[in-house]
Amino acid sequence: MAKLTKYRKTFEELEKVASKFWPSELSEMEAKLSVIPLLLKTQDQFTSIISVDTNDLEDLFSIIGVSSLPPNLFLKHLAILADVGGEMLRKVSNEFGMLFPDGKLHYRWKGNQRTYTFKVVPKRKFGNQPLKIDGKELLKKHPLSDLQEDAIALLLFGSAYSGDNEEIANTLAKCEIGEHLGKPAQLTDFIKQRYIWVSQITKGAKANSLGQIAQQFVARYLKEQLGLSGTDIKIGGRLPGVTHTDPETGRLTAFDIVVTKAAKYLAIEVSFQVTTNSTIERKAGQAKSRYEQVEQAGHKIAYVIDGAGNFERESALRVICSYSHCTVAFSRSELDILCQFVRQYFSKME
Repeated sequence: MAKLTKYRKTFEELEKVASKFWPSELSEMEAKLSVIPLLLKTQDQFTSIISVDTNDLEDLFSIIGVSSLPPNLFLKHLAILADVGGEMLRKVSNEFGMLFPDGKLHYRWKGNQRTYTFKVVPKRKFGNQPLKIDGKELLKKHPLSDLQEDAIALLLFGSAYSGDNEEIANTLAKCEIGEHLGKPAQLTDFIKQRYIWVSQITKGAKANSLGQIAQQFVARYLKEQLGLSGTDIKIGGRLPGVTHTDPETGRLTAFDIVVTKAAKYLAIEVSFQVTTNSTIERKAGQAKSRYEQVEQAGHKIAYVIDGAGNFERESALRVICSYSHCTVAFSRSELDILCQFVRQYFSKME
């Protein structure tokens, strides 16, 4: 029986079998999740809703609630316009007590002073998942929630914050679209100008979605093709005895995919970058120490690496190839080789 070391490719061997560009089936999946076309398609609808002449935020919430535009998609438009993503919103909710000690946002609506009382924050935290503004959740219509109303208020009028937290103040200063309400021409011009600039939030959302698609595809392929009973395949799993991020507390390192059978563990890292990206440099920087810890703990680690952007980073890929028990490119024939490696490893046929 062949040794497991036959599954470790050199850079040249890996490049020879690489796809370099997204297979058509993954491109279709990515298109469904990509936020950019959806936002551009619904931009006029968003503009027409926010341009309605209303008396206050509650009136606006009523219109959003009955609109055909999903509330979470309305909220995503606001996040793009303000350039404030889910992580920063989460930070605001984590520090909410210091930022808004009375639980109220004081703002001006068409020249009049108003006050909005937050409904569920900080008891509930902002974030992409709870707000339904990321990935496939954005494709579904969710009813307007109290948490979304709190986020809409903040994204519209957050620039009214005048506290001492400089980082938060600089971020919330961009939440100024509320200042244009009641001024249709000014509002429309503001929205168009902001959409000319491709938001970093949008770029991040696209990159995250692509990475998640690749991971999900590999995990599903293994589940369907492995044919090994008693095997568990988990996205975002951990290996016993492998820790790098937090040695003081011993928190275990997270890997893209973890395959387990009885007491044996295999970590799989996945990267597919069509354009050059620093992600592969990060994985390469971690490769040696991860490989050594994985070996010492009696486990294995494999890499699924592809994409023209990754192959532009030759040095990084050479490092990864050197510190891997199995290296494959992103195609069905290559994933079949990964399946062979997994079967052989778990069948103790090394």
